Amino acid sequence: MPAPAFANHPEALGGATAEFVPASLEAEIRAIYAHSPLYPQRFPLHPAPLQWACYREIPALTKPEIIALGPRAFFADYGEVERGFQTKRFEYEHTSGTTGGPMTVIMEEGWWNAQTRRAYLAHPALARQANHAHRKCVLAPVGCSSNLCPYEDHPFPHRWFDGTVYLNLSSDPFAFPETEWDRIVLELQAVQPEVLEGEPVYLSLLARALGRRRVRVPSVRTVILTYGKASRQHGRRIAEAFPGAAQVDLYGSTEAGYIFVGDAFADNARVIDGNAFVELRPWREGLPGIFQIIVTTRDRTAMPLLRYQTGDLVQQCPQGYRLLGRESGLYVRPDGAPVSSADLDAALPEDFSCWHWSLVQTSPNRWDFQYVADAVAPAGVGPALAAALGDDARVNLFRRKSIAPAGSGKFALLKPSAK
Repeated sequence: MPAPAFANHPEALGGATAEFVPASLEAEIRAIYAHSPLYPQRFPLHPAPLQWACYREIPALTKPEIIALGPRAFFADYGEVERGFQTKRFEYEHTSGTTGGPMTVIMEEGWWNAQTRRAYLAHPALARQANHAHRKCVLAPVGCSSNLCPYEDHPFPHRWFDGTVYLNLSSDPFAFPETEWDRIVLELQAVQPEVLEGEPVYLSLLARALGRRRVRVPSVRTVILTYGKASRQHGRRIAEAFPGAAQVDLYGSTEAGYIFVGDAFADNARVIDGNAFVELRPWREGLPGIFQIIVTTRDRTAMPLLRYQTGDLVQQCPQGYRLLGRESGLYVRPDGAPVSSADLDAALPEDFSCWHWSLVQTSPNRWDFQYVADAVAPAGVGPALAAALGDDARVNLFRRKSIAPAGSGKFALLKPSAK
C-alpha cells in the first residue's frame, strides 16, 4: 500500500519512502506520545522504526472526542497544569463551538504567538510584520480563535495587547447600533493599523460603516480573512474600503493553530509547514482532488493533536489548495458534481453587489438566497445560482436587513440540508 498523501512541501516531510514514515513526522509522533498519555492509551507504539502500515492504525482524533474526554486526558498530572496557570506557564481558551459544543484548549505560554509568527513568515504580505513591531486591529466574534479576546466591556486602552486592539464587544455585527460602529471606526482611526484581521462578514460591514462615514484608513497594508469563509462579495467590499491592501486567507482553529495560508480567492493556499503535518484523505469516491484534512500539530507540548480530523475539506488546484471549509458546507448535486461557495461566487452576475449572502436549501430542489444589499438584486441572480446548483433547482431571493449568525457568532455561506 503506498504512503498516504500529504499537503506539506516535500522538504517538510524529508525522505519519505513507500514503507517507512519520514524521520520528521516520526519524531513528532513520538514526541506527542511522550507528552500526552492519551495516545499510548488509545494505541501503543512499538520502538521499531515506524512504518506507514502502523501509522494508518493510529486512530484519528475528532473534535467530539476531545470535547468528551476533556483537557485532563492529555496530561498525566493535571495538577501541574493548574499550577502552570498560576505561574503563567499555561493558558487556556475556549473554542466557539461551530461544530458540536465548545472546547477548552490548554496551550503552553508563547505557543500561540510562535505559531502565528510562523504563519506570517509563510506569506510575503505578512512576513515583514512577523519581524517588527506593528499595529493590528481584530474584528471578529468575541469567542474567537485567540487567547487574548476580551469577554468584558473594557474601554479602549484596556483592549490593547502587544500592539493589537480588539474592536468588537459583542458577536452579531448586524445588531451593532450606529453608535457602536462610530466607536469602532473611531478606534480604527486612532490605532492606524498596518494589519486588519477579522471574520469576513464583520469586515464587510465595517467597510459599509467606513463608506457611510466617508472615512479612509490608508495605514492598512494587509487584511487577514480568517475565523470564517469569505465570499468574493466580502472581498470586493473590503477592497473598496481598503484599496491596495493585500487580502490574505488564513485558515486554522483554536485547538490546532494556523494550518494554511494563501492569497484570498487565488486557490493557492499552502500548509504552514512549521505548524503542522497535513494528511490528505480522499473525501468521496468519484470526486478526485477533494480531501479531508488530518492534522498533526508540531512543536507543541500542551494538548498536541495527532491525526486530528478537523471536519474541513480542501480541493487541490494547480497553484495550491482551495479551502472549501466544513463538509456540511459543500453540496453534491445528484449528478455527482460538487458545488462550493466559491462556485456560487463565480456564478453571481458582475452587476450584483451585496454586503453578505447565504444560500439555504429548504427542500431537495428549492433554495433560499438571502442577501443584505443596498439595492434589489438584478434579475439574473436567481437563474445563475439555479444553473450552478443544477437538477431543476429553484432559487428564491430574499433581500434582508440582517442575516443571523450561528450561536458561535460565525456565518455560513452555503447551507445544504442534512442528508
